[in-house]
Amino acid sequence: MSQKKILVVDDEIAMTKVVEIRLRAAGYDVVLAHDGQEGLEKARTENPDLMILDLMLPKMDGFKVCGLLKSDARYKKIPIIIYTARVQDSDQQLGKEVGADAYITKPFDPQVLLGKVKELLAE
Repeated sequence: MSQKKILVVDDEIAMTKVVEIRLRAAGYDVVLAHDGQEGLEKARTENPDLMILDLMLPKMDGFKVCGLLKSDARYKKIPIIIYTARVQDSDQQLGKEVGADAYITKPFDPQVLLGKVKELLAE
């Protein structure tokens, strides 16, 4: 079975590294992006199996990236996990409205994130 590719979009380099190390240890191929625009471009060029997306990003926020991908027939099947420090119900509601498949708040338990990744990839 080929490795599943996961795109991680977060402008916090340290956070990205933690997530990348965890995902690689679990056997995933990881692609990184550090702002919303780069995340959107990589989603379109890399065609990941799943995306982990921060909300507060430079250039374009995670809600916009998620909405653009979910409204495009070519990319709407990519499961998107929003992970963010924003815990307000309104943010979670907006995440659902733009099509996010899951919403995890930071700081997060890596096991919860990995569990959600496995669930969304139906492994």
